[in-house]
Amino acid sequence: MPLAQRILALNRSFRPDWKLPGHVGLLYPYAEAETWHAMERFYQQYYNDEDKRIGIFGINPGRFGAGVTGVPFTDPIRLETECGISNTFAKKPELSSEFVYRVVNEWGGPEAFYRQFYITSLSPMGFTKDGKNYNYYDDKKLERAVEPHIIANIHAQIGLGLSTRVALCMGQGLNMQYFEKLNREHGFFDTILALPHPRWVMQYRRKRLEEFVREYVNSLRQAVEQG
Repeated sequence: MPLAQRILALNRSFRPDWKLPGHVGLLYPYAEAETWHAMERFYQQYYNDEDKRIGIFGINPGRFGAGVTGVPFTDPIRLETECGISNTFAKKPELSSEFVYRVVNEWGGPEAFYRQFYITSLSPMGFTKDGKNYNYYDDKKLERAVEPHIIANIHAQIGLGLSTRVALCMGQGLNMQYFEKLNREHGFFDTILALPHPRWVMQYRRKRLEEFVREYVNSLRQAVEQG
């Protein structure tokens, strides 16, 4: 079965029945027909083969990227302009998506990038609080509530056909610490390489943007050598 079909089948298996603390909302994009249309076109375009990929793990989907398109770190603008997939979503930009596609293009473009890498997140669904993005680690009660889902998700992502020799983590702070803790407990990957989170770069280090793009590309090359 092509990787695209396995990815889509996994996404279909997610259900919005997670029990979360009362102040936290669940971001579940998979009920929307337009989201499914976008995901199907994206994954069939770039993952319609049975080759292994190296996994790049973010935190959890956000409201303006995967929370809309279903494709991690790909907002409606980049989905159309970079991936050639027209869509009727509101064309709101996501800072993280802008940075990621700078890296994608530095690598040689979407076709070259996605032939070797698969972007996902530790949590397959995102969270909101007071209408804003919320990360699983922002709240210890939330972290404890979603940990079984995160562990199951990492197992499932590996089951798609990811390399277990190396993975990359977007977020050098709390996301990496948590990922490393789970990795010590469950032995998912031989090595995890840390990357600065795209939003952190765009929000706090934008003047050094090209430096961070090069850092990403160097880490991706290291992962390819190890994976």
